[in-house]
Amino acid sequence: MEREPSSRESDGVPSPVQAIKILVVDDDAGICDLLETVLTKDGFEVKTLRDPTLAPGEIRGGGYHLCLLDIMMPKQDGIETLTAIRGEDTDLGVIVITGYPSLETAVQSMQLDALDYLRKPFTVEELRNVVARAMKKKGLTRAPEEQLHRVIGETIRNLRKEKALTLKQMAKRTGLSVSLLSQIERAESSASISSLYKIAVALDTRIQELFGEF
Repeated sequence: MEREPSSRESDGVPSPVQAIKILVVDDDAGICDLLETVLTKDGFEVKTLRDPTLAPGEIRGGGYHLCLLDIMMPKQDGIETLTAIRGEDTDLGVIVITGYPSLETAVQSMQLDALDYLRKPFTVEELRNVVARAMKKKGLTRAPEEQLHRVIGETIRNLRKEKALTLKQMAKRTGLSVSLLSQIERAESSASISSLYKIAVALDTRIQELFGEF
């Protein structure tokens, strides 16, 4: 099995990464766990709150970039919470989450400068898309190296699916392990130039094409 050296191993110095901090405010423990698991895996620094009355104080000193906020909560609903949040931070990117969408709450949310509106139940892909849109609107970026790994992984996965190839078939063509290929596609492992060349040949494309529009 081929082992890919990490960026830290290759130069002995850890690469700087901008920590994008996200606060999740939702009284549903299951939703909090799901969001924390997915977003943490995606490289974000995540904290969850099930009591919305604690959100303004947390934001006051937390240095958060984004907030995912449920609308329907006991003690204090999402609109009241968002109003209180705006009293602490007028620039925080807020994504409103609700299982009971209505025109009234949508209008109220936008009046309080919410960036987007995510309806329950949502898929992981929908969650990632709305977070990506919010980051773009707020001008938030990750470390260039992390962005590059994500672009390469997505490009490889899309090309593989276009050619109707499985990871097992790719492993046979490249001599790389299924585990490593999967990690590269999910941007969990950086690929060496040698590995990228093997993948490009297997996909009948130029290695430059794997870098997408980065």
